[in-house]
Formats: sequence, structure tokens, C-alpha cells
Amino acid sequence: MPNIHVIPCLDMKDGRVVKGVHFVELRDAADPVEAARAYCEDGADEIAFLDITATVEKRRSMFDVLRRVSQAVTVPLTMGGGIRSCKDVEEALVSGAASVSISSAAYRDPAFVAEAVKRFGAKRIVIAIDADVNEKLPSKREVYIDGGRTATGKDAAEFAREMAGLGVGRVLPTSKAADGVRTGYDLVLTRAVADASGLPVIASGGAGALEHFRDAVTQGHAQAVLAASVFHFGVFTVRQVKEYLRSQGIAVRM
Repeated sequence: MPNIHVIPCLDMKDGRVVKGVHFVELRDAADPVEAARAYCEDGADEIAFLDITATVEKRRSMFDVLRRVSQAVTVPLTMGGGIRSCKDVEEALVSGAASVSISSAAYRDPAFVAEAVKRFGAKRIVIAIDADVNEKLPSKREVYIDGGRTATGKDAAEFAREMAGLGVGRVLPTSKAADGVRTGYDLVLTRAVADASGLPVIASGGAGALEHFRDAVTQGHAQAVLAASVFHFGVFTVRQVKEYLRSQGIAVRM
């Protein structure tokens, strides 16, 4: 097994890091440059930078803030939020992102995803899948778009399989139900997406205990674990998570 990556996530709104519950009730958490620098010093393998309201507000992503954050980090930066075109992907990469996460636009325009993979390469393209419980679907998880506001009726595992067929490099499934509540990752979602796509999956949404990070790998089949509030509000450090994973026999870079 390759080293499991630990990824702090900077959810961005109005130039600040915020964190909410179930994608709403946002509260201020940190300055993005200071947070990114601190996480790098603490051993983060990557940093995620997600402009969480760009799509809903129908505006350009905050590339200016991304540029400032990219100058402060020493690890790869994944940027997402409001990415609708190859021009947006290119601007994110020029602004310092190592890879770009596409969410709502991937559902609405799969041809855009295929073109982005062709132009920029699989390793540059991540598909973010926000999902919630729907017992009527085969995977029991439904794709949501527009920052988790709009139900699509699409099965999350099937969507992940379709995106894999377009050649994307990784998948980032986030549970709307688990977001911010610290009761654990949605292992059903994570495992279904990982198994259906065959791609490296980044578990996201719900980490609240050290065991949750382990379970995302051993039960959810994730190759990376992403978290926000437990890092922003000092519940755990990145190094503590890595030390715990290593104690459980899971390979990490220290």
C-alpha cells in the first residue's frame, strides 16, 4: 500500500477559512495563508483549497487568494470551487494549484471533464462528489451539486465510475450528512466510490476521532484522508493523526 496522505482542508468564503455543519452554519476559522503555512510545518502531505460558495454565487473562484496561499505552502495544493471551464483549470494551475477539483460542472458537462483530462493530464483533475443518503439507489448515496443544495437523482458510485471512464486521476467524495458533525466518515459512500471507480479516493466529511482516519483506509478503501474542523479548532494535529495511523500499521510519510 502506498503512503496514505493526510490533507487539511481550507474551506474558503470571503477570503477566510470557514467551517460549517452539513455545508451550512459557517463560522470563521482562520487566515488561509497562516493556516496553510502551519499545516505544512505540521507535516501535511497536501492542502485542499475549496471555494465553497463560488458555484452558488455564480462568480469566479478566488484565484487571488489561491496565489497567496500557494506561495506559502511547501506541498501540493488542490484547488476547487467554481471551476466551470478549461480556462478556469488553467488559471488555477497558473495560480499555484497542483491539481484542480471539479464538482457541479462535472455533473452538468462531462465533456468538459474529458477535455480537461486531455489538456492537463489525469493527475491534475480531481472529481469532487458531494453526496447524501438515498436508500432507493444502488449505492444508497445520491450525488448533490451546487454546494450540496441540489439533488440530482444520480447514484454516487455510478457517477464515480463514469468519471473514471473519462480518465480523471482521483475522486473526492464528501458526505453531506456527516459534514462537520465529527461522527466519522461515511464509509458506505467512500467504499462504494472507491470500489466502483478503481481510483485513489480522498475520504472527506465527518472525521472526529483518530479511529475515523483508520477506518476510512481499512474499511472505506481510501488512499487519503481529508479533514477540516478537527485541525482548524485544535482537536488533533496532522502529526498526531499520522502517528496514530502508523501505530495501526498504515504507511504514512513522517
